[in-house]
Amino acid sequence: MGSTAVERIISDKVGRAVSEGEFVECPVDFAYCHDGTGVLVIDALRRMGVDRIKDPDSFSIVFDHSVPPYSDQAATLQAKVRKFAREQGLKKFHDMGEGICHQVVPEKGYVAPGMVVFGADSHTCTLGSFGLFSTGVGATDLAYILATGKTWMKVPETVRVECTGRLREMVSSKDLILEITRVIGTDGATYKALEFSGEAVRVMSQSSRMTMSNMAVEMGAKAGFIEADEKTVEFLGRDGKRFSTDPDAMPQTINVDAGSLDPCVACPGSVANVKPVSEVEGAHVDQAFLGSCTNGRYEDLYEAARILRGRKIHEDTRMIVVPASKTVHMRAQRDGLLDIFLEAGAIIGVTGCGPCLGVHMGVIGEGEVAVSTSNRNFIGRMGARSSSVYLASPQTVAASAVEGKIADPRRYLR
Repeated sequence: MGSTAVERIISDKVGRAVSEGEFVECPVDFAYCHDGTGVLVIDALRRMGVDRIKDPDSFSIVFDHSVPPYSDQAATLQAKVRKFAREQGLKKFHDMGEGICHQVVPEKGYVAPGMVVFGADSHTCTLGSFGLFSTGVGATDLAYILATGKTWMKVPETVRVECTGRLREMVSSKDLILEITRVIGTDGATYKALEFSGEAVRVMSQSSRMTMSNMAVEMGAKAGFIEADEKTVEFLGRDGKRFSTDPDAMPQTINVDAGSLDPCVACPGSVANVKPVSEVEGAHVDQAFLGSCTNGRYEDLYEAARILRGRKIHEDTRMIVVPASKTVHMRAQRDGLLDIFLEAGAIIGVTGCGPCLGVHMGVIGEGEVAVSTSNRNFIGRMGARSSSVYLASPQTVAASAVEGKIADPRRYLR
């Protein structure tokens, strides 16, 4: 029987054929962390007695969580990470304002198809959309990788998600991945690799594919994966080894009819609590958030701006827009998207994770409701424990900001 793409990538690194469920010691091509986990990684290295990491050129640190720092403690921890970066001679260190790590790392061309990538953040699975194996680990595991250039891991089983048809207008990859999460559940893919395929995925932009792979971890998955193609190469500015699942590998397959989907939202409390927008339309919204590593890319801002152009955000609602990277921010500025947001009444936040973390920027208060393009809506995720978060596409978030309540973006077709 043939091998899955993930098995083939890991086999290529290990130097022999490996199979799902097998424990292997695997070389790691690239690793990264952010300011939130960087201090923990440094402390772990010190406990190990490691003064110099093995390969500074295969490691990146990106400040994105506390940007700018919201307390003297956060500022002090960032200073510690900066000092470490200087001591190690890190050329791929990115201070405040560069963007979210999962956006910056591929944007800078640090990774390529066929690589094995580990990051000290759960949404490292985003990079699987570039035809590579990527997953998030804890600080101690990342410290071991930095010290040795390799790690122990179990080869994950692959579940293929076949997305047939094509998404209709005002229905996005966010709607599709929310529907997939509803079908699989928050733990239905635990320690598995979700391989997204089918016509709907093939015709997607690379940015839309990143949204898909980003949320694999919300189903418990170890990794997301999408086969690399020319769109991948164009985004990264480089190519690599392209792997695909053999026709006779026969992984478990879940079929989703993307062409029949309507806009949807994940209702408060669970990413899998997904309903069509039509079922929750009219629910009051205090805050709308457009951004995060899920949907803060240029095309997300562009789609939201299409709806907001010439309109005003509802007087009872506030909107925060945070580009995923400085590159995205500058392009949106050049193209006039930021003017559209500002004229509509939105606030442009500092490039980074922003309100998604619920710790310093855009925190929502007791009993307030947010609609967000981010990836999690746990209780208290964006602020007070009595607050609520709906997860939605950029189009739905923009339409809801205009109406001050959950709204169907298809009414704004131009």
